[in-house]
Amino acid sequence: MKKILAFITLFTLAAAMTGCGKDSSSNNTQPETTVQTETETTQTDTTADETEADTSDAQDTTEKATAPPQEVGYEGMEAVYADSLNDGEYDINVDSSSSMFKITACSLKVNGGEMNAVLTMSSTGYEYLYMGTAEDAENDSDEQYISSEEKDGVSVFTIPVEALDKEISCAAFSKKKQLWYDRTLVFRADSLELDAFSEGSANTADDLELSDGLYSVEVKLEGGSGKASVNSPAKLTVADGKPLAEIIWSSNKYDYMVVDGEKYEPVSTEEFSVFEIPVTVFDRAMAVSADTTAMSTPHEIEYTLTFDSSSISKWEE
Repeated sequence: MKKILAFITLFTLAAAMTGCGKDSSSNNTQPETTVQTETETTQTDTTADETEADTSDAQDTTEKATAPPQEVGYEGMEAVYADSLNDGEYDINVDSSSSMFKITACSLKVNGGEMNAVLTMSSTGYEYLYMGTAEDAENDSDEQYISSEEKDGVSVFTIPVEALDKEISCAAFSKKKQLWYDRTLVFRADSLELDAFSEGSANTADDLELSDGLYSVEVKLEGGSGKASVNSPAKLTVADGKPLAEIIWSSNKYDYMVVDGEKYEPVSTEEFSVFEIPVTVFDRAMAVSADTTAMSTPHEIEYTLTFDSSSISKWEE
């Protein structure tokens, strides 16, 4: 009997010790789980913060990554100052170095030897402009900033223009990103109407009093990659007071030209692409474009042609 009681006592003690062991194990495990959860939560928060920072940095660099600088103006362009223009207000085309800085319309105001441009933007994304670099804008007084005006749901800026056909540095302040961005603008003199130019700064056939006949004239091509060329001197035909120039390209890969909004087909493509186009102005760059098939897909490329009136002489076969 004593042996039975001793066995029962030992069994009871063993069970009690086992129960205590389970409670102890449970109590030890729970804090570890809590700590791990807190650690994971902290890591998650840290990752979220890092992600937000990375996203912010990515947004700040999005423009640079997705909007590479665009070419403005054309090779060999010469600055045109206010004294070459008549006082007045004229529509003018503007080249922008960034597709993010889109100008939908521009009015050039010329008065007393000074020029100002009214730029109509495509949105309200920019709050200020500054005539200079982004770095200069950050270090200058806000009194030098040019504020926007909102008209018809878009921003409008009025800025001074030093010269046409000249690269002008301009910084734009983004409302969303609160950052300055460098821009380069070129106000294209070749997009102005002829009446904008003062006497002697640009000439027409009437100004030159060219009678009907055949002439030769020196012509200079600018723009594109610089690889293309045209024959010079070119044949100039004046009929009923209207001059037509024979433009012979350095290849036969041009399938049309555009002059003053009109499309012209080649008269020959046997050896070279040959066109007959109107000469709208002498002694000033005349904007044209030409479509080339030399690439994998056709591309319309912008050029300028300048016809030198001082070189005009009778055509000799």
